[in-house]
Amino acid sequence: MYLKQRLIPPWLVLSILMAGCSDDSDDAAVPAAPPFQELYDQGVDRYLGVFTPMTSEFEDGTVTRHSFGSGDGPLCFTGNEFWMSTRDGESEELMIFLQGGGACGPTSCSAVNIGLPLFNVGILEAGNPANPATDFDLGYVPYCDGTLFTGDQDIDSDEDGINDRFFRGIQNLSASLDVIANTYPAPSRILLTGNSAGGFGVHYALPLVRKLYPEVPIELVNDSGVGIQQPGSQESLVEYWNSAAFLPASCSTCIGEDGNLTDYHKYQLAEDDNVRMGFISSTMDEVIAGRSGIDVAVFEAELIEAVAELEEAYPDRFRSLISDTVEHTYIIKQFDFGIAGTTVRQWVTDMLNFSDEWVSASE
Repeated sequence: MYLKQRLIPPWLVLSILMAGCSDDSDDAAVPAAPPFQELYDQGVDRYLGVFTPMTSEFEDGTVTRHSFGSGDGPLCFTGNEFWMSTRDGESEELMIFLQGGGACGPTSCSAVNIGLPLFNVGILEAGNPANPATDFDLGYVPYCDGTLFTGDQDIDSDEDGINDRFFRGIQNLSASLDVIANTYPAPSRILLTGNSAGGFGVHYALPLVRKLYPEVPIELVNDSGVGIQQPGSQESLVEYWNSAAFLPASCSTCIGEDGNLTDYHKYQLAEDDNVRMGFISSTMDEVIAGRSGIDVAVFEAELIEAVAELEEAYPDRFRSLISDTVEHTYIIKQFDFGIAGTTVRQWVTDMLNFSDEWVSASE
């Protein structure tokens, strides 16, 4: 069994300290609600500070693997043990990376059932000066929950009276972020990124990361998880996974009539002005468009419309890089892939360097 105890995250320490300095005068200004307060009120943060690893063991001189055991608590959806890793870098910056690997829905299940190891490649590659995040501390969150890091219920999928799908994505995510925040409590900024299911997942992680790091600038890079879906698909998954806490009840269009999450992404940018977002995708993504059953022409049109809407609404904090191909994911396996006169590596580098060359580009 895993070890379970209550941690005190940085945001709570700050709240306790500030409580002793409150101004009781009638003229004291009422502080603005922090970003994502509605989601906290809905309980999206309910597992922060709840779990600690059963073991934390060095894998080499810089990587530590944190394992959570089996049973109640963090778990892969098939019952396999959940673990995550941290890796010490040489800078004060932090990268939080969410791995991908399919999804498990009520009609089909194609998710990975055990976390992929931390490979030293692409944006995760340490020791390569060409990687703009090479010196960052790293919190690596593998994917094996089948719910884009959001689920919170166990399911008896074959109706034999025994639960056989353990949808604990929010527990896995929260436990991982607690480890990261306790290992790297004061980064100068955060690169929050992931691919495929992890691309979707970075948006669900954002409010939790913000609660643990209230003042730290966040650069969010979504690789191939842009939220273009069939009408009705997201609502079905939210119910199946019990993940409604991640979607603000006040935002009736965060799941659009077209099934897309464009207004959800707008909501996040509106809530938190200390976040910049970069989306990387393909017009004919063979996984997102291919496996979802969305017509390729429809997928392309809705993708282009979504990124244009986001940049129009937040021109200082949103950019996109769109390839006219069937490719799926770039920042790990195809970091040097060329798109519209640049490469994915260079585009991410420009973003992290606040370069004027960080612009939206498409083919």
